[in-house]
Amino acid sequence: MTPEQITLVKTSFEKVAPIADKAAALFYDRLFEIEPSVKPLFKEDIEVQGRKLMAAIGAAVKGLDNLDSIVPFLQKLGRGHVKYGVKDEHYDVVGAALLWTLEQGLGDDFTDEVKEAWTTAYTLIATTMKDAANAA
Repeated sequence: MTPEQITLVKTSFEKVAPIADKAAALFYDRLFEIEPSVKPLFKEDIEVQGRKLMAAIGAAVKGLDNLDSIVPFLQKLGRGHVKYGVKDEHYDVVGAALLWTLEQGLGDDFTDEVKEAWTTAYTLIATTMKDAANAA
């Protein structure tokens, strides 16, 4: 990722963080709408899961300017998702739901550059998680 992309992801996430609970609810609603088959993978209370999601995204975003610092976290997360039944193809629908959620939360601030930065960040995160899951 370029330094500019990292800045775009960080500053846009700062705008979403105050509405984290609403953003998480939007995310899961959208995820289950576009891929209903993943709903049974979520056994925990969805509000609790939403807080975990936003915390994990926040940790990943925080570490984007020092990737070595977040790779072990992302690898552990990827390996942990295996036990829930997460498959490689699920990462694509999660990415689509995430971008849609960001667009809803950011409105006009969700520019093409912000979308590209988030797409790059999510691809990096998802690839790291998938690689660790597949190696487990």
